[in-house]
Amino acid sequence: NSILCVLQVAVYMAKRDFVDHCDFVDPVDGVILIDPVQLKGRKVYVMLSCTFRYGRQDMDVMGVAFRRDLFVVTRQVYPELQDKEKLTHNKIQQKLLRKLGDNAFPFFFEFPDNLPCSVALQPGPSDVGKKCAVEFEVKAFCGEIQDDKVDKQSSVRLNIRKIQFSPESSKVVPTAETTFEFLMSEKPLHVKLSLPKETFYHGEPLKANVEITNSSSRNIKDISVSVEQVTNVVLYSNDKYVKSVAKEETSDSVPSGTSLKKEYTLYPLLAHNKDRRGLALDGRLKHEDTNLASSSIVKQEVLKEVQGMLVSYKVVVRMIASGEPEDMVFEDFKRAYLKGIVYGDDDESPTEA
Repeated sequence: NSILCVLQVAVYMAKRDFVDHCDFVDPVDGVILIDPVQLKGRKVYVMLSCTFRYGRQDMDVMGVAFRRDLFVVTRQVYPELQDKEKLTHNKIQQKLLRKLGDNAFPFFFEFPDNLPCSVALQPGPSDVGKKCAVEFEVKAFCGEIQDDKVDKQSSVRLNIRKIQFSPESSKVVPTAETTFEFLMSEKPLHVKLSLPKETFYHGEPLKANVEITNSSSRNIKDISVSVEQVTNVVLYSNDKYVKSVAKEETSDSVPSGTSLKKEYTLYPLLAHNKDRRGLALDGRLKHEDTNLASSSIVKQEVLKEVQGMLVSYKVVVRMIASGEPEDMVFEDFKRAYLKGIVYGDDDESPTEA
């Protein structure tokens, strides 16, 4: 359980992670304990907010960090405007109210369906105090009226996270294939890439199946497969970051007139990318550990700009054709359209992580 205290107010919450199940989001609920004598006639409010911060040092505007509230709702808790029973929605609240007594009051919020999940860009060693993040906060404060300037000594803040869960419901097998034709070669090179499923969860290895039929006169060598995270900061600057989060480089080759069929296993884990500046992470609470950010799943009618940052993943196969001046790159992983997934402006199709 989480608790924060100041002189006049204490806030109790059973958890700090709230799951977005795509069709509904866990409600935010808790209990506030007050001391009416110390309040001296002031009212008590509780606020739920979602804020986008863009405070990286090299992106500040005139040295001032950018901030925008994506969602703010404030409710008066004391004096109570509703019966306690109407704001008590679970057994933990009931137990807290019985334990804390008559000066304890419940609160309850529901998330609207157009908000992003908690996400933050991993800072670099020199980014102390700077951040680029979508953050959620519960704040309780005292005041004469709701719009009073909040004194830090009369308020208490608790960071929470809204995290994405995507049920594995689709049975579509993601597949991409392409054909390359070379000058001075009568027959083409055919490459096929497939995954066993669309949804991968944190910590789960990703298996990529690569099939190459080389009927061309070129020799193929140095095959590599990677998972790349694509982050679009859409609200403020439309910056785009593409970072490899797992990669397998091989000396595998496919000589002219031969074929290759091989499964490559990749491990897209934050543990392997701890020092990578600019990687998108699920929102961090203080110094607790977290994961690579989940793919952004947004309803079609919701504006991208409201999301702050959009995260997607793609699988990339690269190889070298002997005699060619540059690497041939096979990417932009195409798959059947999955309702609710937002693709990037260049129609990148993410595999979820």
